[in-house]
Amino acid sequence: MRNAELACSPTRCTLGLVIHVVVLSARARKQLRLVPAFIATKLAAWVEAVEAEGLEAIRKVPGFHDEPLKGPRAGQRSIRLSRAYRAIYEIRAGEVEFVSVEEVNKHDY
Repeated sequence: MRNAELACSPTRCTLGLVIHVVVLSARARKQLRLVPAFIATKLAAWVEAVEAEGLEAIRKVPGFHDEPLKGPRAGQRSIRLSRAYRAIYEIRAGEVEFVSVEEVNKHDY
C-alpha cells in the first residue's frame, strides 16, 4: 500500500510516501513469544497504529519514544515498549516500502 502525501512548508513542498505496512521478522516473532504479555500487546498497538495512520504520524506519539539508533545500529530505529523493552525496526524499500521489526529485546542500561 503506497499513499503519496504532499508536505508543504512556507518555502517548499515535497511529495513523501506514507508507510502503512509492518512486517515482523522471524526473529522478532520468536522473541515475542518470550516477552511478558503486556510487551506483545504494546507492540501490537504500535503495529495497528502504523497501519491505520502511517509511520510518520506515529513517530510523533511521545509514548513510543521513537528514535534513531547510532553506532553499529545506524539506519535502524527503536520504539520503547516499556522502560526495559525496545523494538528495533528499519524501513525497507522495494516494490512497497514497509517497516520491518527486526527484534524485541530487553534494553541494557
